[in-house]
Amino acid sequence: MNHEFYMNLAIDEAWKYQFLTYPNPAVGCVILDKNGKILSIQAHKEAGKAHAELKAVSKALKMLNPNLDLAKNANDLYEFICKNHQNLLKGAIAYVSLEPCNHQGKTPPCAKLFSTLGFSEVFIATKDEHKLASGGAEFLKNQGIKVQIGICEKRAKELLKPFLKWQKSSFKIFKLALSLNGSALGKIVSSKASRIYAHTLRSKLDLLVIGGETIRYDRPILDARLANAKAPNVCVLSHKKLEEFDKNIPLFNVPNRQIFSSIPKEAKFIMYEGGGNFLEAFKDEMDMFLIFSNSNFNTLESIKLNLNLKPLYKGFLENDTYGIYEKI
Repeated sequence: MNHEFYMNLAIDEAWKYQFLTYPNPAVGCVILDKNGKILSIQAHKEAGKAHAELKAVSKALKMLNPNLDLAKNANDLYEFICKNHQNLLKGAIAYVSLEPCNHQGKTPPCAKLFSTLGFSEVFIATKDEHKLASGGAEFLKNQGIKVQIGICEKRAKELLKPFLKWQKSSFKIFKLALSLNGSALGKIVSSKASRIYAHTLRSKLDLLVIGGETIRYDRPILDARLANAKAPNVCVLSHKKLEEFDKNIPLFNVPNRQIFSSIPKEAKFIMYEGGGNFLEAFKDEMDMFLIFSNSNFNTLESIKLNLNLKPLYKGFLENDTYGIYEKI
């Protein structure tokens, strides 16, 4: 096994939670013991929760000592590990897709965690250019830990694209679910796992954008009930005015939802949902595409070619496959 193998494991794990960490970046981490045995593969899963490094360390410690009673809150977990690690990870090795943070935010600094636990080596895919969070690599070096930066850097930077974009302006993604014959038209076919994922993603958005045709014919609610989460605000792009739509359509009756007829400037993370016509109208504005299809049918290849897309990640949810793509 080489450095690229372990770093790709970290990056692939992070892609599973891409977009769900908004406004934080997606980050993955792999921990090896001093003999090179994999102890954990983890990722940051949600803003405000434990970073990838802390999750990976806690998983590794639990593997080495199943009797450890680990806290759930990120700050409490960090403090407990620093006091009760028993040198179980002394000489361990970490592979991280992004330079470990070096500041106290909602969670403590990950660079200090590696130092406290006695890690011998930390391999980093790409530096963190954020002024507040950067400096972790230099801190680790000053603690006598071997640091190497630049492993699988291209893939790591692809992983960071949404984070970097929504920091400066808006990031737009088009979510598309294909029917069994590969069509983006008509009723969609997707598994319950895919629908839960889509609802979870909706709950992270600043704005969900849909077309008037979808509202009139599908009469959707477009909430996040399957994730037990807050429904997104909605923008309806249509030739009709909002007051002309039937207000008995469920999406208009979701509590605490704002509905817009144009995209507000403050929206940073925006997802478009719709069929073939909607896709055709807005495909050139998109930063990435999230495409679901049934895993029994090889439909993504034709969509990729028609849209001239580059695949970034392929995942599996129940009977579905989903791919994250960007324009070539």
